[in-house]
Amino acid sequence: MKKVLFITYYWPPSGKASLHFPLHLIKHLTEFGWKPTVATVAEDTFTQKDDSLLMEIPSGVTVHKIKTFEPFNLYRKFIGKKDSEPLIASETISKEKNNLTHKISIWIRMNLFIPDARIGWYPFAVKYLNNLLKEEKFDAIITVGPPHSSHLIGMKLSKLFNLPHVPIFIDPWVDIVYYKDFRRSSLTVKIDKHFEKSVLLNAGHIIYVTKSMREDFVAKYPFVKNKSTVLYWGYNEENFERISQQNNPSDEKILLHAGNIFDYQNPKQLWKYISDRVAKGEKIKLQFIGTVSPEIRKSIIQSGLESVTEFLGFLRYQEMISKLCSADYLLVCTTEKRHVPGKLFEYLRSQKPILCFGDENPEVAELISSGNAGMYLDYQNSGEMFFKNLHSFSTDLAFAKSFDRRNAASILAKKLNSLCS
Repeated sequence: MKKVLFITYYWPPSGKASLHFPLHLIKHLTEFGWKPTVATVAEDTFTQKDDSLLMEIPSGVTVHKIKTFEPFNLYRKFIGKKDSEPLIASETISKEKNNLTHKISIWIRMNLFIPDARIGWYPFAVKYLNNLLKEEKFDAIITVGPPHSSHLIGMKLSKLFNLPHVPIFIDPWVDIVYYKDFRRSSLTVKIDKHFEKSVLLNAGHIIYVTKSMREDFVAKYPFVKNKSTVLYWGYNEENFERISQQNNPSDEKILLHAGNIFDYQNPKQLWKYISDRVAKGEKIKLQFIGTVSPEIRKSIIQSGLESVTEFLGFLRYQEMISKLCSADYLLVCTTEKRHVPGKLFEYLRSQKPILCFGDENPEVAELISSGNAGMYLDYQNSGEMFFKNLHSFSTDLAFAKSFDRRNAASILAKKLNSLCS
């Protein structure tokens, strides 16, 4: 059996949503002739923990935990938070917070950490894995980003040991949406572009989790076209097989959003529309799983919906899946044309009507339409059309199940085979 080294910053017990894709690829790769070994950080102090995910790690997978310099520990002290207090992703880049400390921390994050705030892991990981690769033979290296500093680690080792490197892009790099409306110096961007292009040139194959992201990279770097593949984020079927309760037992209709929601994902007209319906006596509840930005909270309060809104915060993954399946409607907000929210595939599998807001995102609109799963609207829309057409939505289960991550692992294994034949 051939061996692949997976380099991923996020790993159980981290509760970070972006670890689910590599975790389940690793879980299924052994079925297709590849034995994975994982390299990750000793401790991720930013994200909240989900110890239940430790049970998802396949037996026999060796995990190497490598120390790192974690700047978010300094960030906590800088903004006056205790070490035990969790950081809120949607708050760390919110423009709603105007104090000087926050502005300084944003500038440092955007201009001094290249390509990202996890670059402190690079020297420790390269040294540790250099020794590992001298002792143990591997056939390929896969890296997962963000953080894109993981790709720099993979590129360095790929060159040192002449191994094919396969970077997986869960998000874009130089112009990731998190940088929207923030200023980065021309020198910072120049260095970042150099890193991005170097990784792509060195890669044996490249995996993107959306078609539009791949198209964007091909437009910038035409050489990417003939060595890249799209593997949608997908979902894990086993988690849905464990669900017993799939309906809301109360007469109160629940509109649920799962995942982080940021200032720039604010469907203000929806809050007003729901407020009007509640005022007319309808029993509607809003539920949010994950972090909610200050601007979103403010809009909900201003719309008079605070009393019918539940901010559930972080939930264990299986509990989150149960909540999806017991809601009546699911809300998802996209950011830009390259963004296909990972939760969309879990939404599709739940077969609950999906209300999606976005600006010019034909890929998401097509996925929802192809599955007959709901409606895609622009942010200026109130959502009234969605609620009036609920009777016409019935998600195609076969379509949803095509995104099971076992299928993605099968395709990835074939790509690895072609690189290592």
